Amino acid sequence: MAFPSVSVVIPALNEERNLPHVFERIPEDVHQVVLVDGRSTDETVAVARRLRPDVTVVSQTRKGKGNALACGFEAATGDVIAMVDADGSADPGEIPQFVAALMDGADFAKGTRFQPGGGSADITRLRAYGNHALTGFFNVAYHRRYSDLCYGYNVFWRRHLGVLGLDATSLPPADGSHLWGDGFEVETLIHVRVAKAGLKVAEVPSFEFKRIHGVSNLNATRDGLRVVWTIFGERARSRRHQDQNAPSAVTTVTGSTAEAAPASVEESVA
Repeated sequence: MAFPSVSVVIPALNEERNLPHVFERIPEDVHQVVLVDGRSTDETVAVARRLRPDVTVVSQTRKGKGNALACGFEAATGDVIAMVDADGSADPGEIPQFVAALMDGADFAKGTRFQPGGGSADITRLRAYGNHALTGFFNVAYHRRYSDLCYGYNVFWRRHLGVLGLDATSLPPADGSHLWGDGFEVETLIHVRVAKAGLKVAEVPSFEFKRIHGVSNLNATRDGLRVVWTIFGERARSRRHQDQNAPSAVTTVTGSTAEAAPASVEESVA
């Protein structure tokens, strides 16, 4: 099998000082680099174009990391899509390891800081405990065996984009709120939908660095609650969808009306 083409999708908001480090670490033979600009007020776009004249620059259609990823995925043309943060915490030089996992048969390769070869210079003890608890909860809910749910370094075959169900085109809500999946919950949302689709997932050891410049927006309590809400929210949405598409409980037989037995619906999860 020929080595697949790779599109690197990088959401960025005011990351002009971090981009030189991130772009320097991108493997030279990648097919495409997609910078998704969240309406930066600094020189993020100018710096990206200076560092890599062939960069594909996309503007977000709404707000939030989830919307940024949806816009970047839509612009990607490679066989494989790699999600890389613009703050320098993830090493693009690890992309070949993720691609190798896909070549070995995985549909989706997710990074883990908690397997041999992985690690973190940034995660606190509190966040590590919280991540362990959230990962365990996710594994029970979706029959998985992940070691690290809350890490955003993911690489997958572009042909599976439909499974993720992300929306890049809808108008933002008139009340200023986010559409479901537009915020930081997108990473958990992706893993939920991948699990429900039964895709084969490989964990790839990865090392997380500290953000180089700027201040992180992470909040252990707020983001942990967002993960739990996303897991419950997706299950509720799935049930509503099943109810809406379930056959009518009343069946007409030769002119008479009889009550049919409820349909048996089983969620397809790995």
